[in-house]
Amino acid sequence: MIEVKDLTFSYGKDRQALHGLNFAVGDGEIFGFLGPNGSGKSTTQKILTGILKGHGGTVSLFGSDIRAAHTREFFQKIGVLFEFPYLYANLSVLDNLRYFASFYPQDQLRDAEELLDELEFKPDFLKKPVSSYSKGMRQRASMARALISNPKLLFLDEPTSGLDPAGAVLFRQIIENERKKGTTVFLTTHNMLDADLLCDRVAFLSNGTLVALDTPGNLKEQNRNHSIVIEYLYQGKRAEQTIAAPELRAGIPFAYDEIIRIHSQEPTLEDIFLRYTGRRLS
Repeated sequence: MIEVKDLTFSYGKDRQALHGLNFAVGDGEIFGFLGPNGSGKSTTQKILTGILKGHGGTVSLFGSDIRAAHTREFFQKIGVLFEFPYLYANLSVLDNLRYFASFYPQDQLRDAEELLDELEFKPDFLKKPVSSYSKGMRQRASMARALISNPKLLFLDEPTSGLDPAGAVLFRQIIENERKKGTTVFLTTHNMLDADLLCDRVAFLSNGTLVALDTPGNLKEQNRNHSIVIEYLYQGKRAEQTIAAPELRAGIPFAYDEIIRIHSQEPTLEDIFLRYTGRRLS
């Protein structure tokens, strides 16, 4: 679906943003593209969506070089959720969707009201201007805009931004449902829970360079310290000990009256990113 080879981009003589990126995204994959602000995520996404030109290396989408793919047919295959909602504030969500839907073949479109219902958009606001919406409602409207055309390739930039926990769970379900339909998803986010729960693979970007690319599970396994923390009660006192995992084969090697909790100290994706780059994601 996406193939990137030796991708470079510079904003000027001394402002090189991307340094030879190489990665591929398969059909029906949810691919996480993670990095701190200024790492080159937005630049890469703008190149992949045809917004930004002048890159070095090769970028192919749907088997065609992006330089030659700026056709109406190309843009009709992709959907984009921008980090900041791109909607006409004086129009209602329905009027926005009708306008954006006009750029696509009629037989490709989803029903706007059914889609908004799936996104749990408040019915009372369907005909009110976007300027009156909360941040969460604008995010729902923006997701509807991205999905209205049944895209084959979906670019999502911070999809759960501005949503409460229930809304974030709903969006993850919707993204997973899109994947089940065969949609490929390119996800850029600072939200490590989203990446961990959704992504088949994640790429870590730092200063315009890919520093890691693997499944979340493999990255955790490769970076775990193989120690176990045990919280317990002994003679009325609560205590905690850290032991090497192999020691458990012979049983717990200390006296206790009650085990309260055992956990493996598995690193989070953000822990792993910090190890690779020395920088936090936010």
